[in-house]
Amino acid sequence: MAIEYLKRGKSDADRAEDDAKTRAVVEATLKDIETRGDAAVRELSEKFDNYSPASFRLSPDQIDELIGQLTERELDDIKFAQEQVRNFAQAQRDSMLDIEVETLPGVILGHKNIPVQSVGCYVPGGKFPMVASAHMSVATASVAGVPRIIACTPPFQGKPNPAVIAAMHLGGAHEIYVMGGIQAIGAMALGTETIDPVHMLVGPGNAFVAEAKRQLFGRVGIDLFAGPTETMVIADETAADAELCATDLLGQAEHGYNSPCVLLTNSRKLAEDTLAEVYRLLGILPTADTAKVSWEEYGEVIVCDTYDEMLQVADDIASEHVQVMTDRDDWFLENMTCYGALFLGPRTNVSNGDKVIGTNHTLPTKKAGRYTGGLWVGKYLKTHSYQKVLTDEAATLIGEYGSRLCMLEGFVGHAEQCNVRVRRYGGINVPYGEAAPYRDAAE
Repeated sequence: MAIEYLKRGKSDADRAEDDAKTRAVVEATLKDIETRGDAAVRELSEKFDNYSPASFRLSPDQIDELIGQLTERELDDIKFAQEQVRNFAQAQRDSMLDIEVETLPGVILGHKNIPVQSVGCYVPGGKFPMVASAHMSVATASVAGVPRIIACTPPFQGKPNPAVIAAMHLGGAHEIYVMGGIQAIGAMALGTETIDPVHMLVGPGNAFVAEAKRQLFGRVGIDLFAGPTETMVIADETAADAELCATDLLGQAEHGYNSPCVLLTNSRKLAEDTLAEVYRLLGILPTADTAKVSWEEYGEVIVCDTYDEMLQVADDIASEHVQVMTDRDDWFLENMTCYGALFLGPRTNVSNGDKVIGTNHTLPTKKAGRYTGGLWVGKYLKTHSYQKVLTDEAATLIGEYGSRLCMLEGFVGHAEQCNVRVRRYGGINVPYGEAAPYRDAAE
């Protein structure tokens, strides 16, 4: 086996040290928000965003005024993107059926898919106004039928961003707040004097947002751990060249200063050409100040001998976005098991998924793709089971089995729940605290 790193990013130890610092900051901040509520939120907004309005919640008039700042073309583009997201989310929702089956004569089992009753959607926007994130979280929650959707986004350059607010409103948000970071996550999850807490938090964000969601998980539900973006390009010389690979790596590196981007290939020439092309593009990319830091500290180039080795490395890294440009894209689709989302073939790219194509862009990071997929309409639905026993015969049959199985475990009180039904509906005398007798089916 030959897996060679032509370029490595930060070591795991350095990344763990960064994570520890983030954890400490978030823990202290959440404790402050829980203790002081609105006052803490306002101080944090003033400190980090230089923003302190009379009310963080936008009024209907403010929302209308902001939407009015957009051109007709900009509004049409937002509506087009939301239509794609809604259409795919609705198709997913339609696949999730309530069921009811009769498993034995007189025994009815079923489940219902019930929307989470309140959701807080975080839409990043401090560095870039993430219009698309509103489609992904708010519009998808709306398709799921969530009855209370609140949305938070930080101010952009000192004020609400009209496009983000329009996307939130058109997506179906019932309450819109202009606040960002830990203070937004904490306010939505913990509640303050002016914000009722939600049952679930969704949406991507920076490392502090992701850590805040992690620490609050349990008090509220979360969609998944969706921190700084990650991208992987799996490429060979048959389907990609250095320009495609470098462009697709840097397209995600510009998100922030800690966005891992990995090239995985079986071609040393493609790897070396891509390294050179990355630095050429960094010389002309307007967001190079950000992308260059991510590339230098988190970028990796890995050369393998075989496609099987590429598959092994890709599943081990479990990147958020995986772009596949090879002579066997469908083979990777069939065999990859750990990732956020796949983008197959040179004609597609991660930006399609991020902005417009219709799949959800809130995806697992930091290897969470090993155990969860991304945000989708099903994340907003809770599948609840129920049971009905309709006949005396069924109550007796199930009760007898239940009685014996409870006594097998030593749960006498449990057994009596079964026994009282056996006595009442089957006319069988089961002494208190004993297991129901076995009866031949002929009886």
